[in-house]
Amino acid sequence: MLLRTGLEVLTEKGFSATGLDEILGRAGVPKGSFYHYFDSKEAFGLELIDRYADFFARKLDRHFSQPEPSPLARVRAFVDDARDGMARHEYSRGCLIGNLGQEMGALPESFRARLRATFEDWQRRLAACLTAAQQPASSPIRQTPRSWPHASGSAGKARCCARSSNAATCRLRCSRSFSSMDCLAAEFFCH
Repeated sequence: MLLRTGLEVLTEKGFSATGLDEILGRAGVPKGSFYHYFDSKEAFGLELIDRYADFFARKLDRHFSQPEPSPLARVRAFVDDARDGMARHEYSRGCLIGNLGQEMGALPESFRARLRATFEDWQRRLAACLTAAQQPASSPIRQTPRSWPHASGSAGKARCCARSSNAATCRLRCSRSFSSMDCLAAEFFCH
């Protein structure tokens, strides 16, 4: 319950803007109980990063590792799933890893390596799906979108897509509209 509540609050407000008292109050957990499980807010944050990274990796695998539909259709299905999830929360939540990455200047240094490893893991999963999309039996990825001039190969496209989706998610939360993500998807799929 404590980790779930922490995830909810941190994806809405961020790590730096959230105090333990707020998380504990929402979860109905006494402060002493928190310190039974975690040495500090930093330790709690690291556990949240690990749990969210595992959760999201499984989500990516559910979409990207299936034999059907085509690889690009799997990526589209992932984008649609993301749309549904964000709409369900009225665009008030972002990706925990993306949010923390944007806060990195104010976060404990111990978060940096975990966040980086998580981003790289997710990019590798997307790159594998994009590589499958380039196989002769699949729909080819046409050209790299014009705004991604340095994205060569599946790994480069995955890196640019991941970076662009983080920016689009930030804009989405500001506008409470999926239009920035739609624009990214159109650029990715139509060029």
